[in-house]
Amino acid sequence: MSESTAATDDRRAPDDRSATDECTLCGLPTGDAPVTDDDVAGGYCCRGCLEIARTLDDVEAADADEVRSERKTGTENAPEDADHTYLAVDGMHCATCETFIESTAADADGVYGADASYATDMLRVAHDADTDLEDVRRVLDRYGYGVGDPDDTDDERTDTQLVRFLIGGGVFGMMVMMWYVLFLYPSYLGFAPLVDLGGFDGLYLFGNVWLMSSIVLFYTGYPILRGAVVSLRAGQPNMDLLVSLAAVSSYCYSAVAVLVGGTHVYFDVTVTIVIVVTIGNYYEDRIKQRATSGLSELTSAHVDDATRITEDDDHETVPVEDLVPGDRVLVRPGERVPVDGTVIDGSAAIDESLITGESIPKTRRPGDPVLGGTIASDNPIVVEVGTDATSTLDRLVERLWQIQSSRSGIQRLADKLATLFVPTVLVLAVVTTGYHLVTGSTVATALLTGLTVLIVSCPCALGLATPLAVASGIREAADRGIVVASDAVFESVPDADVVVFDKTGTLTDGAMTVRDVVVNGDADDADNTDADDTDSVLARAGALERFSAHPIAAAIADAAEETPDAEDVETHDRGVTGVVDGEQVVVGHPSLVESRGVALTSSDKATIADARDAGSVPVVVAWGGRVRGVVVVGDTPRPEWETAVAAIGGDRDVVILTGDDERAVSRFHADPNVSEVFAGVPPQAKRETIERLKSRGTVAMVGDGSNDALALAAADIGIALGSGTDLAGDAADAVLVRNDLDAVPEVFAVARGTNRRLRRNLAWAFLYNAVAVPLAAFGLLNPLFAAVAMGTSSLIVVANSARSLD
Repeated sequence: MSESTAATDDRRAPDDRSATDECTLCGLPTGDAPVTDDDVAGGYCCRGCLEIARTLDDVEAADADEVRSERKTGTENAPEDADHTYLAVDGMHCATCETFIESTAADADGVYGADASYATDMLRVAHDADTDLEDVRRVLDRYGYGVGDPDDTDDERTDTQLVRFLIGGGVFGMMVMMWYVLFLYPSYLGFAPLVDLGGFDGLYLFGNVWLMSSIVLFYTGYPILRGAVVSLRAGQPNMDLLVSLAAVSSYCYSAVAVLVGGTHVYFDVTVTIVIVVTIGNYYEDRIKQRATSGLSELTSAHVDDATRITEDDDHETVPVEDLVPGDRVLVRPGERVPVDGTVIDGSAAIDESLITGESIPKTRRPGDPVLGGTIASDNPIVVEVGTDATSTLDRLVERLWQIQSSRSGIQRLADKLATLFVPTVLVLAVVTTGYHLVTGSTVATALLTGLTVLIVSCPCALGLATPLAVASGIREAADRGIVVASDAVFESVPDADVVVFDKTGTLTDGAMTVRDVVVNGDADDADNTDADDTDSVLARAGALERFSAHPIAAAIADAAEETPDAEDVETHDRGVTGVVDGEQVVVGHPSLVESRGVALTSSDKATIADARDAGSVPVVVAWGGRVRGVVVVGDTPRPEWETAVAAIGGDRDVVILTGDDERAVSRFHADPNVSEVFAGVPPQAKRETIERLKSRGTVAMVGDGSNDALALAAADIGIALGSGTDLAGDAADAVLVRNDLDAVPEVFAVARGTNRRLRRNLAWAFLYNAVAVPLAAFGLLNPLFAAVAMGTSSLIVVANSARSLD
């Protein structure tokens, strides 16, 4: 492909130049040299936007805010048997870089799609098992993006940074500053040098300072200079460009001063800028590594192969992707369970710490479920592959990847501001220099003032403010057993006005059991036979309820030891109907039974009332035109529900939403922290209830992650409780890995703390530039002080992101 600028593009007339002042695709400034190509109309701010525009039918009609999501060549559409490889990428500096890297990687042979994350410096590639990703590495390297192994790159990058800093910055930078302290600073202040070098205090001194400053700039500062070159190649000026301009400008100014015999040199500014930014980058990488280590740990724990037991009880090693439901796999001591399943032979202490955070292994015996990614600590076990043949570990990685790869609204705003800030500062530096020249300042003074503007204006703090705060928030949430699955958690949870709790499985333990079966006996009724006993009522109810996924239905089906066959089964919001033993049977809520033309006797109503008064759920069973019995089902409130509700209440309305009768939730309604209870609400109506509650403000919904999917999706924020297997649901914005109601207030605490940290970072970044830039423009800042101030502002943001949430 060829690149051409506005000056060399024959397709545009001179009076059409203004049309490319803004990127045709995203609307950002293109500068004096927009990126263009012969087969793509318009001018673009970077190569990424041009490549995206090449694929669009109508670039002018494209919505800039939706371009990324619409054109995302991600891994979500990859075949189920595709391999996924994680790569570490250096050089990403904006959301457009993400899109460009994704599209470039996706163009490689054998690659189905790619997801890039600027926040984590990671690239995930979905590809064919036989595909060599070396082509992807070479292509991205040609554009200035370094690609490596994530398992090795972090340590290698850290070691390289330490070497560059200690050798280049530490040793030679210290020697430069020693010359300044002993000789140059005293002479600048009108004092005699602290050490007399005799005849060696002239060119010898400046030559040493020049040489050692060169080592600091071009060795220690190489990553910064490289980042500036990458930004220019991508057509997207970034913070590295400003830092490089400031460091190189002060270096060149000083070099020229030495050559013409000047004595006021600013090599110390170059050294200070490079050292301070290097320290900041090193610290930033350490924080980012710690904040995103959850993804790295989970990714490294991925199981590629499994030991499958064949039909003749032999063993074979197969890729995990080849496992199908019903396969038997052998898990030896120390090995990870490849996929979710059930133990069918042996018993072992299972270490679930990586997934649930529980440090104490739990013993799993035949019949117990096990999660993919957990470790058999002491004994071998045989696991039968579950119905989905998937791993909780892999689903957890997917969750973490989605949130860490996402770009929140406030992050996109910060990215755009930072992108606009760079050319604005460059213009301001030029205008400042020109103004001081026009008003009578010397050339040296004017150049130094413009240089100071460049130094002090670096938007490092602005660029770091959001990604570091979010990354640290994700890590803190993971440490507390919370998987953040949407950036909306950090932006919307702190502002939640209404918190809605589902009852069954959320405020209660969800372990529904049959507490009683009340048979409707009538001695005067000729139809009353021995068949109308407890076993018959429970068996016919179980025959139908096994077709429903509701916890109450599951309890009845489990309680029925033997169930006859059922035909023509239909599930309803309030129960199930079908034909059992040749008779039409209705099982469910009293209203469903009555809607089928079956009348409730006074005895039936009394039984129903007694069950509800006891906090249980009455399930009516009818056939032959009358009620045959009532199955009483109940569960137990979680012991921590009151403290959890109290912690969340206060300024918020706490609402309980349930399909049970109001009397079944009387104990919850009586709590002073509960504002309102909506009882008797079927699953379909829960979503509508959530929509109505939105009129009061932002609504958060807490449910069990299965039957509440519609309500969780309808809420502004969905929080799902449940075991690891519930992580597969897509409705929730946050998932509590440990099935513990006490973790719900933790979601609010982490979100509130992260949001506060994010806003503080942005406030400091804007405040710093609002104060420092005018001071520099009016010549009130020294270049050295400006370099220290710039580095300090970035370090403050990094340090604020690194500390514990308050």
